[in-house]
Amino acid sequence: MPSHVKLLLTENVESLGIVGDVVRVRLGYARNYLLPMGFATTPSDELIASLAEKRAEAEKQVAERRKQREEMISKLDGQELTITRACNDQGHLYGSVTQQDIASALREVGFAVKPREVRLPGAIKRVNTFDILVKVDSDLEAHIKLWVVPDRELDMDDDEEMEFDNEGELIIKDKKKPKAEAKSEEAAEAAAE
Repeated sequence: MPSHVKLLLTENVESLGIVGDVVRVRLGYARNYLLPMGFATTPSDELIASLAEKRAEAEKQVAERRKQREEMISKLDGQELTITRACNDQGHLYGSVTQQDIASALREVGFAVKPREVRLPGAIKRVNTFDILVKVDSDLEAHIKLWVVPDRELDMDDDEEMEFDNEGELIIKDKKKPKAEAKSEEAAEAAAE
């Protein structure tokens, strides 16, 4: 039993071909999707000739869409995008920023980008800046800078490191006293011992 079959596309199928293309696909894909949905049929010379006009129209649409995508990519390259998210005091997001979030934000500013065209370098789970690749076709891509910012002002603790004495006891520092006063007090305590 063959694992692949040749079919004539009667409709445009994304990432497979346009009307009138004779394609070789897996038997399961043909049997379960293309044939029942009416996107393909068995090829014959008469069918190919009858689809010539429809194919010419599809080629025009593909060329127009390609032109629009090229224009969009030229405008999109180098853009900066800001997304505001809730996070804890260390800058860890309570959720992550997804491809869907970025695509939605790009659509809001006028770029028709699908979520699967946004390529993330990894999970975005921190407040930071990220370089994001948007790839709309095999040879059309743009790089954008994504700023993930907190929804509130973060309390970044500027605490000094804890210090311990020789016996392993924590040294408690009085934050209200200037360092010079604290040092003079330490010197006086050392002299008294």
